[in-house]
Amino acid sequence: MMNKLIKSFGWAMNGLRTVWREELSFRIELVIGLVLVVGAGILRFSIIEWVILLGCIGAVLSAEIVNTAIEDICNKIEPSFDPVIGKIKDTMAGYVLFTVVVTSIIGILLLINHF
Repeated sequence: MMNKLIKSFGWAMNGLRTVWREELSFRIELVIGLVLVVGAGILRFSIIEWVILLGCIGAVLSAEIVNTAIEDICNKIEPSFDPVIGKIKDTMAGYVLFTVVVTSIIGILLLINHF
């Protein structure tokens, strides 16, 4: 059982390495998240603010990972242009954008509280 758990962890790490290598947006979002974590430390965020901030960072990165996986599935299923595949990809890009916008608003509200 422990061997299976270790293998599962390894596969998950491979997935994260793949997203890191292949997706510029993921790298940018992760760096921004790290900058925000440093800023939160400097501003001495409360526990609740930390939970909200880390939840927002996690939501954005998770949305990017899901978007990447679905785009790869779509590309595998239909490598040529297809309007339905295009709609799926656009919808996923909208999902990531929506997540970024909402979490950015939350982040701004957290920061306003400290100024």
